[in-house]
Amino acid sequence: MTPTTDQLFMLLTKDDGKLEGKGTQRGYGLVGAMLSDLIRAGKIDVTKEKQPRLTMVDGSPTGDPVLDHGLARIAEKYNGKKLSSLINDRKLNPESLVVQRLAANGVVEVVEKKALGFVPERYPVLNPQPEQETRTRLAAVLSGSAAATSQDATLLSILQGLDVAHKVLEQESGGLGKRDLKARIEQVAAGDPGGDAVSRAIQALNTAMMTAVIIPVVVSGSS
Repeated sequence: MTPTTDQLFMLLTKDDGKLEGKGTQRGYGLVGAMLSDLIRAGKIDVTKEKQPRLTMVDGSPTGDPVLDHGLARIAEKYNGKKLSSLINDRKLNPESLVVQRLAANGVVEVVEKKALGFVPERYPVLNPQPEQETRTRLAAVLSGSAAATSQDATLLSILQGLDVAHKVLEQESGGLGKRDLKARIEQVAAGDPGGDAVSRAIQALNTAMMTAVIIPVVVSGSS
């Protein structure tokens, strides 16, 4: 199955290669997706504390460049540390590696930045099938016609944590309003077949994401 990071990247990227929604924190989401895959792979775990900590279980390479990137960074700096402490670590963000893999597989094209970086890099879609498969699966989960996999629960939880689920899944939500969609996603996440560790990790990261995004805005607005 397509890695969670790659599926999330496509959901958060428009067909023209631009970011899905101004202000969407794609990097935060990708870190969460990467950590969830590492937990499912048995490489890391999270404690059951109120503010969970990361623990290294198996530091051997996975063969997946995105996961191995995260594993190396965690071993270097975050083993035993609170999950919330890594949310703003730009070196942990696997976006460039995700883009490289999607481009190598012919899913996206990389259009380099222009005007000294004022026009950012874009990733126009070349092959829409992988994203469409993800969307079809999530639509079935949201409607209740298919059971959610742990990946599905993770994707939905991260989208909700980024506050873009209602926009990104407008077609797949079956007409649910923002509040009802949130409730449905919470219901799916509560039954995550990936286990408590994945659920705890995503919940902790979503809380950290909200703090990282909201506090600077509040401080800026009050200055």
